[in-house]
Amino acid sequence: MSKFKQVIATLAVTSVVAGCSTLPTDTDPQVLRSFSATDTTQEIAGPTPGQDPDLLLRGFFSAGAYPTQQYEAARAYLTEARKKSWDPAATLRVVDRVDLNTLPGSTDEERKITIRGTQVGTLGSGGVYLPENTEYESEITMRKENGEWRIDALPDGVIIERNDLRNRYTPHDLYYFDPSGQVLVSDRRWIFNDTQSLDTIMMSLLVSGPSSTIAPGVVNQLASDAAFVGLNNGEYQFTGLGNLDDDARLRFAAQVVWTLANSDIGGPYTLVADGAPLLAEFPSLTLDDVADYNPQAYTNTVSTLFALKDGSVSRVSSGSLSPLPGQLSSGSIESIAISTSANVAASVRSRGEEAVLSVGSLENTSTDVLTAKTITRPTFEYEATALWAVIDGDTPVRVARSATTGELVQSESEIALPRDVTGPISEFQLSRTGVRAAMIVEGRVYIGVVTRPSPGERRISNVIEVAPTLGETALTVSWRPDGSLLVGTSIPETPIWRVEQDGSAITSLPSGNLNAPVVSVASSATAVYATDAHAMLQLPASDDDIWREVPGLLGSRAAPVVAH
Repeated sequence: MSKFKQVIATLAVTSVVAGCSTLPTDTDPQVLRSFSATDTTQEIAGPTPGQDPDLLLRGFFSAGAYPTQQYEAARAYLTEARKKSWDPAATLRVVDRVDLNTLPGSTDEERKITIRGTQVGTLGSGGVYLPENTEYESEITMRKENGEWRIDALPDGVIIERNDLRNRYTPHDLYYFDPSGQVLVSDRRWIFNDTQSLDTIMMSLLVSGPSSTIAPGVVNQLASDAAFVGLNNGEYQFTGLGNLDDDARLRFAAQVVWTLANSDIGGPYTLVADGAPLLAEFPSLTLDDVADYNPQAYTNTVSTLFALKDGSVSRVSSGSLSPLPGQLSSGSIESIAISTSANVAASVRSRGEEAVLSVGSLENTSTDVLTAKTITRPTFEYEATALWAVIDGDTPVRVARSATTGELVQSESEIALPRDVTGPISEFQLSRTGVRAAMIVEGRVYIGVVTRPSPGERRISNVIEVAPTLGETALTVSWRPDGSLLVGTSIPETPIWRVEQDGSAITSLPSGNLNAPVVSVASSATAVYATDAHAMLQLPASDDDIWREVPGLLGSRAAPVVAH
């Protein structure tokens, strides 16, 4: 049996505590300074004379999407007394839409209105989106002031419709390293579009540390007194980095450069730490200098497609099938994960009433690792240094090669599911970085973070539901190269969906000629694959709506396997 691909070199990871923030603690960090009004001035000009209460109220909610100057645009809709006491920073709720109903007893001078909607998420400090699916209801009192309707009583915080979030904010990625120091992990933040200084906002957020959701799975190597002090004369200036050794400085430089570059902020980048170049040998950095850490390099790589058909696995190439040797063509394979870069395959096969997990190379005989009543489709960590599967619906098992004995060692982990989540885990898949895990429980889609409580120990924590509107229809899940999820469902009209990793949006892919249920999905940089009720189909990236059969598998109901 072949060995897992070993890590050749691992950078030293400095033990750190969370970095302090240079941002105010009582406002959203994405609003650091005033923004240019440009062509949005007319949109946020405020209420118009003689405006009816319901239209004025809708204008108020739209103005809530503009956080500039302490929500000055939204305050224009309030009475003078409420302007002074309203606290918009309490929370920012995102609802699908706002429904208004006037309550009985309203007069020509006062009107009470109930607002309702489905709260789909919140936008927290630092632009962190958290998905929800709860009903929201509150009451607003409107009064006439100087002959014009104004809002006099309302809850603290801001309510915006989901479309306003999408139109007025843009998601950007901060990057932090996984515990191995090898791979950058994205931390998505929503930033107001009309900022004049996106780069300084991103740097302030980066130094303030990862969001609470992803923090347990990544490393923040900065000390508590680290700070971003500004962009001056083309130099990004930081202080409090004296604790970083040369390797840690290089990693921090990679974080900065790729955070800026992937927000379309061009280089070269001059980084200064405590009055001197962050990297003495690289006073000015380009993408080439940190190319080894490119978090999106894999999005354009060519992946090998395999197909699992009738219990056997074949390589798919140029319209023909090449069966894999040995046990992988035994006719008993139920699921499989393949890493061509590490030359390793992990498969689950049926043996009577048992399921057996085996590991081996693509050419040689596999070795049985464990047996259970049920075993989910295997999934690899970054560079296939270990694999995971969930046995009997509730116990994650990690299999890795012992550094001392060379033997394969299995260890059980724990998934800290929300208290109200019960039932078997039918799907479990690690992201490319190995830091996030997607799973399906009773037809619902969740994402958690892989944490390391101690050396050799793993735990899945911070589990959140990311596609609650799909209900209990999810059947299969796979990570896309861009970090989003591909979800196959039993929904007849829209059987396949894209889900953002922070749960901020779910979008149906073209249904075209797909027929529910979609029981298997996979994706590469060039195509999306799905197995529907009849066959294995593909949707090329260059096509918008036509699913086509895969050459070599015409009329075949096979499961797609995209190797990494």
